[in-house]
Amino acid sequence: MGALPALPVLYSFRRCPYAMRARLALSVSGQAHELREVVLRNKPADLLAASPKGTVPVLMLPGGEVLDESLDIMRWALARHDPAQWLAPPGASSDEMVALIAANDGDFKRHLDRYKYPNRYADESGGDAAGFALKHRTEAAHWLAQLDMCLAGGWLLGTQASLVDMALLPFVRQFAHTDADWFAAQPWPRLQGWLAAFEASDLYAGVMQKHAPWQTVAVA
Repeated sequence: MGALPALPVLYSFRRCPYAMRARLALSVSGQAHELREVVLRNKPADLLAASPKGTVPVLMLPGGEVLDESLDIMRWALARHDPAQWLAPPGASSDEMVALIAANDGDFKRHLDRYKYPNRYADESGGDAAGFALKHRTEAAHWLAQLDMCLAGGWLLGTQASLVDMALLPFVRQFAHTDADWFAAQPWPRLQGWLAAFEASDLYAGVMQKHAPWQTVAVA
């Protein structure tokens, strides 16, 4: 991998919800880092050397440690500086956060993938990609209706944002944009407002800036 970096290096892909999680936590914590935008069909050798599984996000620390799970990167950044109290929102428990994130990353993510990318699951769809997608949209919608009820205080665990909001919002965003008209027509006013406020925030605008793809610079 060559010389170790002076700053943490984040390998990222702008639209990936897992990478979005990492960028959100690094941004709100004020953690200086180098962002390397990756083209997933042409992954740089440095990324694969740091994390052979080749997924993003990957955070390479100056001491050589590598974090290649989005939640680990979020917790690392927030443990260093958590000015918005994402790790410990008032009145919320860590068990509640863990349970909501696990449900999102488990069943909801499974349904989201099959709704958004039904053609990737031809072995499951029986040749009916459209019906298959709608079935998984319906299953995912049950979870989103529950989230809508959780948002009575404006955020999932009360009256201020927490780790769980920022861990789930990128995935709800991906679901919503799969069919924006359908999503807007659902009886989920709290959920829709929560997502809209997130997408209108300075934090979101900052982490969604476009960057040219990073490439290894050859040393003569």
